Amino acid sequence: MVTRNERSGQRRQDVIIMAPELLILLGAAVILQADLLPDKKSLLLPPVNFTIKAVNLAQVLLRWEPNPDQEQSNVQLGYHVKINAPQEEEYETRNTERSLVTILHKGFSASVQTVPWSDHSLQASSWVSAELKAPPGSPGTEIVNLTCTTNTKADNYTHFQPYQVSLHCTWLVGKDAPDDTQYFLYYRYRSRIEECQEYSKDVLQRNVACWFPRTFINSKGRDSLAVYVNGSSKEAAIKPFDQLFALHAIDRVNPPANVTAELKGTCLSIHWEKPVSAFPSHCFDYEVKIYNAKKGYFQTEKMTTNTLITIIDDVSKYYIQVRAAVSSVCRATGLWSEWSQPIYVGKDDQKPWTEWFLTAVMMTICFILLIFSLICRICHLWTKLFPPVPVPKSNINDFFVIINNEKTGSSETEVISYVEEAGFETLEDSVF
Repeated sequence: MVTRNERSGQRRQDVIIMAPELLILLGAAVILQADLLPDKKSLLLPPVNFTIKAVNLAQVLLRWEPNPDQEQSNVQLGYHVKINAPQEEEYETRNTERSLVTILHKGFSASVQTVPWSDHSLQASSWVSAELKAPPGSPGTEIVNLTCTTNTKADNYTHFQPYQVSLHCTWLVGKDAPDDTQYFLYYRYRSRIEECQEYSKDVLQRNVACWFPRTFINSKGRDSLAVYVNGSSKEAAIKPFDQLFALHAIDRVNPPANVTAELKGTCLSIHWEKPVSAFPSHCFDYEVKIYNAKKGYFQTEKMTTNTLITIIDDVSKYYIQVRAAVSSVCRATGLWSEWSQPIYVGKDDQKPWTEWFLTAVMMTICFILLIFSLICRICHLWTKLFPPVPVPKSNINDFFVIINNEKTGSSETEVISYVEEAGFETLEDSVF
C-alpha cells in the first residue's frame, strides 16, 4: 500500500515538474496582452477643422488639418475621403484639401479619416464629416429638362482664336413656379463665368431658352461645362438648379464641307472637306450614305479619310450625303453631325417637283369626279336635284293650221284652213 507520505511526495514532485510549463504559459499571455494594447505612438487620430465651402458655380473646396495630438512616428499618413452626396465617391490623398466640380442644388456632404499611407497593418482613425446644405427655395419652382448644345463657327475677325464656340440652352418652367417667375442662366467654363443676354420667352414672357453666340468654351477642352439657373418671383422663393455637361456629349459637329461626286462609267468618286472645327483633319470619322433612287435602297460606308471610291450601277440616279463625328483618338466619342446637303449623280433624271405636283393634282381631281359620279348614279341625285316638270292635261284635239298666202297684184289674200284630223288621242302628261 502507498502511504500518505508517499502520495504527498508524489504531488510535490508533479508540481515541481509542471512549474516551468505554467511559467511559460503565463509569460505568453502577458506578451499577447501587451501586443493587443494600442500603442499611443501608433494610434491614428481623425483630422480636425474639416470644412466644405462653395467657391464657384458647381465647385466646392474640401479642407482639413492633421490632428495636432497625433504622436510623431515614422509612419506616413494619408487621408481617405468619402463623398456621401449628391453622388457617392471615394478616393485617397496625402493632401489636406481638394477642389471638386459637382452639382450643388441638392446639397453636398463628405467624410474624411486618417489612414496609414504605406503600413496598412495599422487601423484607420474614426470618421469626421461636414455638410453643405441645399440652397433655399420652394420645391417644384426650379427648372426641369435643361439641355444644352455647343457649335463651332469660323471666326474671321481674329487670328489668335480662329474658331468661336456658341452655346444654346433650353429648359421647362417648374411645375409649381408662379406665373411671374423669371429665370436667369449662367455658365462657367474653367474660371470664366458669363450671364446670358439673349433669352427666348414663353407665352407668359418667362425665359425658357438662352443663346450665347460667342463663349470662352474651348471645344477641344476636357473640362466640364457648369450651367446654373436661378430665378425670382414676388410670390415664392425660386429654387436654383445647376447641371454639369461633358463637352463631347453636347458638341454639335458641323457637317463636312464642299461635298463633290464624279461618276465615270461605273466608278463613283466622292470627296469632301473636314467640318469647320478646331480639331485637325485626322480627328474625324465619316459616314457616307449612297441612295439608289431607282431601286429604292441605300448603302452606308464608314471612312476615316475624306475620299471614297466605289463601283455602282451607272443606269440609276444616286443621292449622296456625308456626316462626321470627332474620333475617339482625339476625345471621347460624341455626337454625329447632321447629314450634308444631298448631291445627285447618274442618268435617271427625276421629274421636277412642280411636274409631280401638277400630276398629283390632276389625279386627285379625276378621282373626286369619279367618286361623285358614282354617288350620283347610286343615289339618283340628278333626279332629286332636277325633278321633271309636269305638263298639264289637254282634252282639245290637235289642229293643224295651214296658212296659204296668195298674192295677187297689189292685194294679198290670206286663207286659213282648219283641218280636224280624226283618230288623235288626247294628250296625257309627259315626263321628260
